[in-house]
Amino acid sequence: MRGEPRRRRQLRTAGRQPVLRWSEAPPLPPHRCWGSRAFQVVGYRLPVLLRCFTAVGGGLALAAAFEPVGLAWLMPPAVAVLVLAVRDLPLRRAWVVSLLFGVAFCFAVMVWMRAVGTDAWIAMCSVEAAFFVPLGLGLALAVRHRWWPLWTALWWVAIETWRGDWPFSGMPFGRLAYATADTVWAPALPWVGMTGVSLLVALSGTTLAWLVVAGRRRPVAAVAGLAALAVVIAGPWVWRYSTDTDGELTVAAVQGDVPGSGTDVAAVHRGVTANHVAATEELARAVRAGERPAPDLVVWPENSTAVDPFRDSEINAAVQRAVDAVGVPILVGAMVDAPRETQVLNQGIVWRPGAGGGDRYTKRHPVPYGEYIPFRGSLFPSDYGKLRMIPRDMVRGTRLEPLRAAGTRVADAICFDVAYDDGIADQLQRGGELITVQTSNAMFINTGQIDQQFEISRLRAIEGGRWVVVAAINGVSGIIAPDGEVVASAAPRTQEVLVETVGLSSQVTPASRAGVWTGRLIVLLVLAHAVSCVAASRRERRHGTLSPPGSARVERTAAVQ
Repeated sequence: MRGEPRRRRQLRTAGRQPVLRWSEAPPLPPHRCWGSRAFQVVGYRLPVLLRCFTAVGGGLALAAAFEPVGLAWLMPPAVAVLVLAVRDLPLRRAWVVSLLFGVAFCFAVMVWMRAVGTDAWIAMCSVEAAFFVPLGLGLALAVRHRWWPLWTALWWVAIETWRGDWPFSGMPFGRLAYATADTVWAPALPWVGMTGVSLLVALSGTTLAWLVVAGRRRPVAAVAGLAALAVVIAGPWVWRYSTDTDGELTVAAVQGDVPGSGTDVAAVHRGVTANHVAATEELARAVRAGERPAPDLVVWPENSTAVDPFRDSEINAAVQRAVDAVGVPILVGAMVDAPRETQVLNQGIVWRPGAGGGDRYTKRHPVPYGEYIPFRGSLFPSDYGKLRMIPRDMVRGTRLEPLRAAGTRVADAICFDVAYDDGIADQLQRGGELITVQTSNAMFINTGQIDQQFEISRLRAIEGGRWVVVAAINGVSGIIAPDGEVVASAAPRTQEVLVETVGLSSQVTPASRAGVWTGRLIVLLVLAHAVSCVAASRRERRHGTLSPPGSARVERTAAVQ
């Protein structure tokens, strides 16, 4: 009789449901086949199949968050779908589910690569989707440990950073941050940069996953967790970053258009140059007539001359004629011969009245298998299909100093450079007062790539606290304010000159000061977390304390019975 109250207390304690906190690992469900041959061979057949379909849907939903669809609110639910899909799965199954998510996402968000060729689209997207294998393994590990919503978000950003840097400079398109223009996350860009904003978006999704797992059991904690996340996201709205203006500059962005179909610059490159010369001369005429304000600087797009203007006398004379007509420097986008005959430089050249070429910026991130062939002449393919159209390899630039033009320091980016964190940040750290983006997206003119890249330019304006001038060869050109507002733009496949007076600033935002280091630190942190998880698992196995998923709950249920 004396032991009866104690036994009742034990039964009540054993029968209680555990209270799950945000910092605790979610309990994994029991499975009656654990340890049996049926479980090892067949596994969670139906649940895994459903998870696979759910993961594919989540990947497609995440792709719809990006332009041209632009449903940014889908990002947190899509992240939550992947976290919940791999939760409680063994590692040997988690990576499969995550890979399917990645395949659906990458092939959908970068479907514009089909403009290059279906083979190029399949090859590139297959490589990008492969990064979701380690992501799935990392998420499956992270959800088993304390503070799992934070760790799963960090895993997402670490893999995203890795994917954007490797191999061959990586492919950063599809970063969560690149869909955040006009969202609640955008004001955080000057403070934490693209990597930090991706982390906030991922954390929103992983917190949503936590609410699905534990929200009904702890409504008060759920409300508190949501409130804390809201404070973190809303903070930049309250304490908005503002930059001081050091002066003003009137800038003209020339969109000359591409003759014919508009997609093949190389075939009509002299016509392209002639279009930009004519548009600039028309601007000079309008300025003399008092119809348009006089610019201090004119920006031409990438590939406004597809041959070396220093060696081709016809192109040299045409460019100089345009510069002398408008009477101010033109930032010309040109393909310049490298010292080696098998190489070429993609440059932005400050062309001055009466003086010719001055400062040059060389594209930092040429596109592999688009602008150069990695390991040409080795076992890797270099003479297959459309690769024959790349006779010379584009050499990567190393310049960190901003260009000097019209008494202003200009941070330049050429095409895909705008999607990387290093080039613009390095130039802003060294005094860049204005950002220019020279781009030739003619091949992608009828695809979503145009809209995706322009959105990235808007985000760079917010992140750097600078005006951004985008000159595209046939769309979309635009002039963007530091808050991301598009002040002026030119529609695709039109010939137009945009002229606006923009502000200059030499103030460096915290995001620009940090540059690429935020992402690198997160990668190191996640690597340390992975090592600690593996070490902990080995210790448990060595001491015989490792339990299969759900075993603790099975034992508790048995004790109650």
